Amino acid sequence: MKRLQFACFAFIVCLSTLPATAQRYAARREGDVVQLTDTTTDTHVSIAPGIGNIAYRMTVKGHDVLRWPHADMASFKANPNQTGIPFMGPWINRLDEQAFYANGERYALDMTLGNIRGAIPIHGFVTATSEWRLVSVDAGRNGATVTSRLEFFRQPSWMKQWPFAHTIEMTHVLRDGVLEVQTTITNMSAEPMPVSVGFHPYFQLTDSPRDEWTISVAARTHLKLTQDKLPTGETEPIGAPYTGGVPLRDYFIDDGFMDLVRDGQGRATMTVSGKAQRLDVQFGPNYRAAVVWAPKPQNFICFEPMAAITNGLNLAQKGIYKELQSIAPGGTWRESFWISPRGFSSG
Repeated sequence: MKRLQFACFAFIVCLSTLPATAQRYAARREGDVVQLTDTTTDTHVSIAPGIGNIAYRMTVKGHDVLRWPHADMASFKANPNQTGIPFMGPWINRLDEQAFYANGERYALDMTLGNIRGAIPIHGFVTATSEWRLVSVDAGRNGATVTSRLEFFRQPSWMKQWPFAHTIEMTHVLRDGVLEVQTTITNMSAEPMPVSVGFHPYFQLTDSPRDEWTISVAARTHLKLTQDKLPTGETEPIGAPYTGGVPLRDYFIDDGFMDLVRDGQGRATMTVSGKAQRLDVQFGPNYRAAVVWAPKPQNFICFEPMAAITNGLNLAQKGIYKELQSIAPGGTWRESFWISPRGFSSG
């Protein structure tokens, strides 16, 4: 027994004195950036809490998995668009008027505040906010993590547009070469808060051009859209190129989907494949819809996890959309999506 106790003690001491280079996972803050590392898969993720809490780079064996068109951090901060994994809230994609509906009431947006883009309001107004606050940075045997928090209720100009007090916590977890993005929203209001948030990730492959990529979208239903890219309420079954095997060269894609096809864990998988490289993006069950955007000739594709379809807030009021989620007073909404790279080699 004494020999066993001594052996266990020696083992624990040995683990506790391992050099940092021997640890699989690392999480460190360097100025305004947090970096997560998985040394075994040579995967690195960089997050900028002060720039919309955007995970702006993910590299696997030196290859960029996320679109990164910027020369440096200064240019990224000056124009943090069409790159990384931006969060969209309080709504994602477009509304059909300068107002939204919640709990049967119409809330007009104040366009004079200057925090909403476009005559057709799009993507909310928190995409690049500097109001995220770092909560924790940690690494251990089970992965590398960073958590940040956005206290929406503290911003009067935000509350003027979206009068539901709430907080958002976002945790990025790097484990086994897979990046998980966890989001938790807590409703501090006295009324139910509708949920129409989502993400707009920009993915890329480096072993082939966009025209040679093939995709697979785990959905049954394709949404018919107006010229303004708003759902008409009509749907159709999905077909090429969304069912796999058809190169994207002939397709300009900007489409919405619902009735997602789930596996035993409730996840729906969207896939883009090149010669050898492949990205699987898995949506958790509370992401009820997807938008896929791959405009020609741009060399990226967006698989957008969405809690509701485009204009879901207003389509629910019209009785067209039946799946709008809401958070009860004092309640929470949470969900994750996962990015799983495969087939990436060094060099």
